[in-house]
Amino acid sequence: MHRHVLSRLSSDLYCPKIRALGYLKELEEMLRRLNEKNARAYVFFRRCTLPSANILKLLDQGGHEIGLHLEDSRSFASFAREKTMLERHVGRPVRSFSKHGSGGTRHGYHHYAPYEPQRYLEWARKGGVRLFLGNLEDPTLNPEQVPGGVLNFPSAFWLEPHWRDTAAFTIDWLMTHARNRDIVLLVHPENVLGSPELSEAFNRLIGGLETKIFS
Repeated sequence: MHRHVLSRLSSDLYCPKIRALGYLKELEEMLRRLNEKNARAYVFFRRCTLPSANILKLLDQGGHEIGLHLEDSRSFASFAREKTMLERHVGRPVRSFSKHGSGGTRHGYHHYAPYEPQRYLEWARKGGVRLFLGNLEDPTLNPEQVPGGVLNFPSAFWLEPHWRDTAAFTIDWLMTHARNRDIVLLVHPENVLGSPELSEAFNRLIGGLETKIFS
């Protein structure tokens, strides 16, 4: 079988939206690496990290998919507002989303901390979203097709070791197991590019695995 890995990118930068001042510079570099390897990714944006014109150009060049990284998950209405905000900014429908944070800690003014994936799957169905990528840290969990046509990946292989059992889930583990099934690779660009070891691992993965976008 082909080897598949879903590259999931979530940029959490807090800075003015000016390219010269470094706005989304790590994401820009990561997209260039992906495009050089013809590797496609789901790229998730928060309401405070909306893509610049240059980022949109790189996304289109690489055939990447734009998703919502939801902050205000208090209700379906707040989800719909953030989804509409992103869609108006990028000028296209948003068909995938993820949740910012995994519960416990509040990250920012608009952020709602609880992690409630079953609610998100219902919102995805109601909001015309086809894919939800969850935050669990066990990459052995399989995806599931839930009622309403939503594909749910409950867990991911987090590249950053803070959210990964590095003894059980090594880079070699991912290289081997992604030969037989789809596994989400979750990456925060600023963390990965700030670490030579993680940056090297990322390059190895995108060069050695076939990426996949679900139509």
